[in-house]
Amino acid sequence: MDLTTTYLGLKLKNPVISGASPLVDKLDNVRRLEDSGAAAIVMHSLFEEQITSQQLAEFAHTEFSADSSSEAGSYFPRMEDYVLGPDRYLDQIRKIKEMVDIPVIGSLNGTSLGGWTRHAKLIQEAGADALELNVYYVATNPDETGMEVQMRTFNILEEVKKEVTIPIALKISPYYSSPGNFAKALDARGAAGLVMFNRFYQPDINIEELEASHKLELSNSVELRQRLRWIAIIHSHIKADISLSGGAHTYEDVIKGIMVGAKTVQVVSALLKHGPDYIGEIVTKLDRWMEEHEYESVEQMRGSMGLSNCPDPSVYERANYLKILQLWKV
Repeated sequence: MDLTTTYLGLKLKNPVISGASPLVDKLDNVRRLEDSGAAAIVMHSLFEEQITSQQLAEFAHTEFSADSSSEAGSYFPRMEDYVLGPDRYLDQIRKIKEMVDIPVIGSLNGTSLGGWTRHAKLIQEAGADALELNVYYVATNPDETGMEVQMRTFNILEEVKKEVTIPIALKISPYYSSPGNFAKALDARGAAGLVMFNRFYQPDINIEELEASHKLELSNSVELRQRLRWIAIIHSHIKADISLSGGAHTYEDVIKGIMVGAKTVQVVSALLKHGPDYIGEIVTKLDRWMEEHEYESVEQMRGSMGLSNCPDPSVYERANYLKILQLWKV
């Protein structure tokens, strides 16, 4: 049974990779991920705010006589809130590359142009095989147009491509007015891959304390459906590789992701819930299912349920909406 696939020009032993998560902060977890069958490891993100905060601190030490406000740094999270600061992040990549044989993908998270994008080169120099750019942007300005929001990502991609030679994947959200057109535009601008999609962590309201509250909730397989729909629609229209991210918890989820056209499927919440070794169970059951259903390779299965190949393409379109509404009987 041939489980191999390629992603961002990298030859992988199977399509299941460990997505961006705090598991990489401990080298023991990284070893367990590789031993259990993870085909690649995505580092958790190094945030623009971390880099900017460090740059401000360095500036304060060298320009202490300058006219500056002590409150300027209060807009950024405290550096101690992060497990790995910018320098330790690079050291962690080096250590991981020394101990594993599978590809390591760095991750940068930011929303604006600036000095933080130059860290892409440092991540490459630390040994990362590829880079994932997570442009996690919430458009809170009602005067900002959709095109301006998209241009942010285009400009960031352009700047980072100037800094590195390793492949770049864009981790995008599903909330663009035309995700397919946006994907094609990123593909045309040289993105080697698209990660679909990032998860927006929505704030809640504490009605007693009268403040916004933050709560981390792990994904579930229901979230997979949104990814399946858009990957099925987009994958045959772009050259860039697609990696499914969000809602993959089981081997069945991985199979669905491959069938709609994903080259790889990223698993995070399931690993945080069950531990790094759980990835081995997914890979083993994937292999067994393919044998039982007489698939010789992952590539044979890939895209078979995409929009262009699906026996009933309407399931991805408006007809599905009409059919679903008729299922509920009062």
